[in-house]
Amino acid sequence: MRSPKDFFRPLAVGAPEPLREIPWRPSRMIHFFDPSNPKMVSKLPDLAPKVDVLLGNLEDAVQASNKEAARAGLVEVARTVDMGDTQLWTRINALDSPWVLDDLTTLVTEVGNSLDVIMVPKVEGPEDIHYVDRLLAQLEAKGGVTRPLQVHAILETAAGMARVEEIAQASPRMQGISLGPADLAADRRMKTTRVGGGHPGYLVRQDPASPEDIQGERATYQQDLWHYTVARMVDACVQAGIYPYYGPFGDIKDVVACEDQFRNAYLLGCVGTWTLHPVQVDIAKKVFSPAVADVQWAQKVVDAMGEDGRGAVMIDGKMQDDATFKQCKVVLKLAQDLSARDPELKAAYGL
Repeated sequence: MRSPKDFFRPLAVGAPEPLREIPWRPSRMIHFFDPSNPKMVSKLPDLAPKVDVLLGNLEDAVQASNKEAARAGLVEVARTVDMGDTQLWTRINALDSPWVLDDLTTLVTEVGNSLDVIMVPKVEGPEDIHYVDRLLAQLEAKGGVTRPLQVHAILETAAGMARVEEIAQASPRMQGISLGPADLAADRRMKTTRVGGGHPGYLVRQDPASPEDIQGERATYQQDLWHYTVARMVDACVQAGIYPYYGPFGDIKDVVACEDQFRNAYLLGCVGTWTLHPVQVDIAKKVFSPAVADVQWAQKVVDAMGEDGRGAVMIDGKMQDDATFKQCKVVLKLAQDLSARDPELKAAYGL
């Protein structure tokens, strides 16, 4: 086992000092774009102010014949598009692909200072992160990168799920983990062809009124296929001091179910989600920003309990104590962080 001290030493001579804590920046929506698509790239200047993260996708959804064009396109975006305070991320190709080495070598040495996070697909264990960690340090040194690039893992296999805690703590570069439901479903041999979301066949059924009434009408309730996975991922991330995210929701037209899935993830502790189409951006912004009523209630509790939050008080017939005080502080901190980025939210929150 590596000494904990090793985590805070550069893994290559000339590489920047590793981070001791992952900085929090709002990332409610990680909006994917194909850098090889000129029409999509032309919309980025207008899109950047509306999203927290723009992610140049080099992996799935980019055809093999377009891989080099996508890589070159992302370099051009990093050099020419004014991101303002919007983060620029990338999803590189899988570690077993023929493109990933060129992805990392090109991006880090040519535009490493313009990138914030590198998303690594299909991470199956900490050894995958260790490989990327060392390689990034060497490339940062070669390219004169002044701050360490952060790494984000995608949870897409049963092996990765079984080792999610180890992955979360594999490197001081680890920024977060996203759920990749489609690949994970295939790897688990789940019998669904959907990209995220629920399934009408995954349900519980009300008991019959009597043993003789088994065939009678009985209510059913659709369940969440991803509850266990998201909850475990959240716990692993919180333990490691990094951030959990929901991944893609593939049914672009079903904005209602999309909002439901995003909200499930938000309530469980995720800080953001992927958006694959502009229609999902406003959904993510709505869901991953605390409701005005929730912020007002949190402020009311904190005001009543004082800054130390000790003791217990009754507010509107509800008992509030140290635990609820902490919950309210979580909501207020998020509202304050988002207000610093979004003037409309600041006005709505009254902060």
